[in-house]
Amino acid sequence: MQKILVTGGAGYIGSTLVPRLLADGHQVTVVDSFMFGQASLLDCCANPGFRVIKGDVRDQDLMARELGQHDVIIPLAAIVGAPSCDRYPAAATAINLDAVRFMASRLSADQRVIFPVTNSGYGIGEAGKFCTEESPLRPISLYGRTKVEAERILLETGAAVTLRLATVFGSSPRMRIDLLVNDFVYRAVYDRFVVLFEAKFKRNYLHVRDVAGAMMFALTNFDSMRGQTYNCGLSDANLSKLELCEKIKSYLADFHILESDLGEDPDKRDYIVSNAKIEAAGWRPRHSLDDGISELIKAYTIIRNGGRFDNLGGYA
Repeated sequence: MQKILVTGGAGYIGSTLVPRLLADGHQVTVVDSFMFGQASLLDCCANPGFRVIKGDVRDQDLMARELGQHDVIIPLAAIVGAPSCDRYPAAATAINLDAVRFMASRLSADQRVIFPVTNSGYGIGEAGKFCTEESPLRPISLYGRTKVEAERILLETGAAVTLRLATVFGSSPRMRIDLLVNDFVYRAVYDRFVVLFEAKFKRNYLHVRDVAGAMMFALTNFDSMRGQTYNCGLSDANLSKLELCEKIKSYLADFHILESDLGEDPDKRDYIVSNAKIEAAGWRPRHSLDDGISELIKAYTIIRNGGRFDNLGGYA
């Protein structure tokens, strides 16, 4: 049993991860602003090992008190995605970078950090060449730059494992519809069409439950993984936007796909990713892209337009 602090723990990933940590017998403290009024952790409240604080990671007095009481820190609090970071640049820098820098300065020698990073830090990849953990990082957006710099700071402490996450998808107690797969399935269910820009741009994908699984794996295998970064994604899902939409269309035949020359990804994400390093360490995802699409179609029977909001409360 370990004492684990999860910031942004009521967010999209946290509300999937925290119940798993509790089920494994850990004591878990969540710090979250609950700025969306989400009730994603209500089921955890009956667990005596669960503690929750409504607070902000920018509050250094709060964080100084909490950091020293925990064996493991999992910083999920973030402003996520290039559009949100561009809209709120001061908050993005303060939460995504400055709060992590403060945390790193307070770590003791025996504390551990598991930190999610976006693999959009790879920027524009080279055609036919996989991005590995040794590939140069060329973040384009403020979002990418803050996450890449935060990763560097934590790795330099020697106390962290960082996970470069593929584009996350799937249903969660704190649902997000703005993520690419989730958004496209939503459009297929309700709009029956999508207009694609940069349709041939490729990226990698990963189910939100497999994000939680990768973090659990890093927690269990921390000593052998310490000080390193790992790409985390589905190795059979380096797909373009068009290929993704065609897969969704195989489930919803009346989904119409249109292409346009207008529009661009502010992160310029166009790359294929190798996940061989974490696979060699013994971790494999358990949920396919097909699993996620089927699941999301059912989820959108329950949800309609309930998740189109900025993701400021937890890492994606």
